[in-house]
Amino acid sequence: MTKPVPKDEEIIFDPDRFVISKTDPKGYITYANEFFCSVCLYNKDELKGVNHNIIRHPDMPKIAFKLMWDTIKSGKKFKALVKNLAKDGRYYWVFAEVEPHFDPTTGEIVSYTAYRKAPSREAIAAIEPIYKALISKEQVGGMSASLDFLNKYLADNQTTYDELIDSLTKDVKISRSGIFNFIKNLFSKKSW
Repeated sequence: MTKPVPKDEEIIFDPDRFVISKTDPKGYITYANEFFCSVCLYNKDELKGVNHNIIRHPDMPKIAFKLMWDTIKSGKKFKALVKNLAKDGRYYWVFAEVEPHFDPTTGEIVSYTAYRKAPSREAIAAIEPIYKALISKEQVGGMSASLDFLNKYLADNQTTYDELIDSLTKDVKISRSGIFNFIKNLFSKKSW
């Protein structure tokens, strides 16, 4: 599947609704809720079995995804502000929490679930210049230069990555109470 050419046109979606997807341990989509499909404009058949990076926007720094994979592969939850690419080339911003799920017998990671909601305009305005700087560093010196820049930025601002994201998304809550039964049912299903 070829990625669309990005357009400078944003998709705004209902901030009270969840965009949810589930992947296998390698990042291939095994589930997408209807709302995710309506936002990204791919249907479930187009998404099933496709790597989740199909919606990765080129305005996202690669280091953000390296941090995500390092964190979730270690068994921890990861949070980020992410600019995604829809099927028609438009973009949409999300505040995402990605968490691993484990086999109860072996303890191995068997899947990841991403819960996403619309972030505030203020959060987007705050993170965009950081992402642009990270991409600029990556273009010159690769991901190591990007990581060095991010670490210096965090140190200069006396914060951690998690604290930065939490401060930018304090108005967006990913509450598990409203979707607990959905998740319970999701993990009991073998297919779409």
